Amino acid sequence: MDKPVYILGIESSCDDTSASVICDAKVLSNVVANQEVHSKYGGVVPELASRAHQQNIVPVVQQALEQANISKDQLSAIAFTKGPGLMGSLLVGTSFAKSLALGLQIPLIDVNHMQGHILAHFIDEADCKIPTFPFICLTISGGHTQIVKVSNHFEMEILGETIDDAVGEAFDKSAKILGLPYPGGPLIDKHAKLGNPKAYKFTKPKVGDLDFSFSGLKTGILYFIQKQERINPNFIAENLNDICASIQGTIVEILMDKLKNAVKQTGIKNIAIAGGVSANSEIRSRLLLAEKHFGWNTYIPKFEYTTDNAAMIAITGYLKYLNNDYADISVTAKARLKVTE
Repeated sequence: MDKPVYILGIESSCDDTSASVICDAKVLSNVVANQEVHSKYGGVVPELASRAHQQNIVPVVQQALEQANISKDQLSAIAFTKGPGLMGSLLVGTSFAKSLALGLQIPLIDVNHMQGHILAHFIDEADCKIPTFPFICLTISGGHTQIVKVSNHFEMEILGETIDDAVGEAFDKSAKILGLPYPGGPLIDKHAKLGNPKAYKFTKPKVGDLDFSFSGLKTGILYFIQKQERINPNFIAENLNDICASIQGTIVEILMDKLKNAVKQTGIKNIAIAGGVSANSEIRSRLLLAEKHFGWNTYIPKFEYTTDNAAMIAITGYLKYLNNDYADISVTAKARLKVTE
């Protein structure tokens, strides 16, 4: 019998320090340390993020190994996020991974964070379907909005992307306009469940068939709120659920329209979602409806694999390990990196 492959994954691209151990494709541990420090600033402060990573990384890795019930000497390789992300944050994870791989004399594997989100679908979980190639993946997060055609684990093509803001940013900025604390996306989702998505109409931007634009929508929401508050200063407080439902309904409608266009243009009916915004309840329920209505095969990740986490880095590392695709010790972090790189 083949010896089991243990991969330690390290994720430090933004404000969460995470470490995960997987054995072959099964997750044994997935530890995430959140950084509370950013909430009072209404967004991530890069300098504070990198300092917090330095404090968190050793205890987080230690905890991941303990939860997995293995020693560091049993590790087959170390995978880490090379980019994209905040440079200071990435450097902490990169330096730590390099040092540990050198010390243990095991392979080092660099992982593209965006590929990690997509390949999280290949984690071996009892109640999750694994996508069939080729599939279309809608990657939606605070920094990215893309439609990606995935032909195999490492052959990807961007079919469409945002020309300005990412969808997660649109959710968070809309929440800020409404006076909701950061991060606001989950709060809009929470209030939207109690509201009427048809209460207010917002204009959908006109861009290419597979491209996205959210800056105009954001401005439209701002002007709408300002106008209503001039008429009724308590407008937000009295109509919060309906406003949130209408904003979320518009955003999800835009995402679904683009997915339908992608299916029409490619003929591919295997549809996956990935990234932090794929935790949104409305996009999940709309995808399940599309499965019934259009005959799509939909793949929806478990909640813990939607936001930034090291299990997605570890599974990508495992798939690269099987290909003997290792990184040189001279590898450097990259703040900007396309999903195809």
